[in-house]
Amino acid sequence: MRVRLALAWFGLVLALPVAAADYAALPGGSFSSVLPADGKAAAAQVAPFRLRTEPVTNAEFLAFVKAHPQWRRDRVASILADARYLSHWTGADTLGEQALPQQPVTRVSWFAAQAYCESEQARLPSWYEWEYAAAADATRRDARADPAWREGILGWYSRPSSAALPAVGGPPDVYGVRDLNNLVWEWVDDFNALMVASDSRQQGDPDLLKFCGAGAISLQEKENYAVLMRIAMLSALKASDTTNNMGFRCAKSE
Repeated sequence: MRVRLALAWFGLVLALPVAAADYAALPGGSFSSVLPADGKAAAAQVAPFRLRTEPVTNAEFLAFVKAHPQWRRDRVASILADARYLSHWTGADTLGEQALPQQPVTRVSWFAAQAYCESEQARLPSWYEWEYAAAADATRRDARADPAWREGILGWYSRPSSAALPAVGGPPDVYGVRDLNNLVWEWVDDFNALMVASDSRQQGDPDLLKFCGAGAISLQEKENYAVLMRIAMLSALKASDTTNNMGFRCAKSE
């Protein structure tokens, strides 16, 4: 069952832009996902869409919180965000040394990310949209068959999770999108419909990566381990969870 709640019922989203943001146009098309559309081998179909060129930053999310104070950490409903929500900020509406303005915002729940995107007349990308975009490199729309590309993506996992996050603004890919694979984990709209371990909704630590080995048998392109790790991470979370390295970006339908 989808986790999405009608946020408008809570009066939590105003359809007003928080700040101008750049969105890149992606053409869509037939796409060989690691999660086959029919559970076996069918390609996914991705409609043309627009994707935020960079993850949402602390500065941008701070502007959102100030415009929508119901999303301050001292006011947000507990059903919408856990106790770690924005806990690295110095105050409810101040950043501080642990949350620099141009770093990607993290420790945000799915609900908070979706509300932010709605404030930009946008939404969170679907998994297929995110995976489709993340397959690109600087010159190719799909670089996944290149072992060097895969090795570069895996290099991200060698960075200690406690290390300070870099600022957004890495090299652009062929679409002009930045930082998809090497900065933070990212929420997707349908995160809870991917692949879940039987007990993944009862884990005590939302940062603990759970992976259901039996469920992985049907996955395609198992050599793309980095992508599978993201699926495992996302499927281990609840919509109210926050983690040290979970951020987001928004998407728009064409």
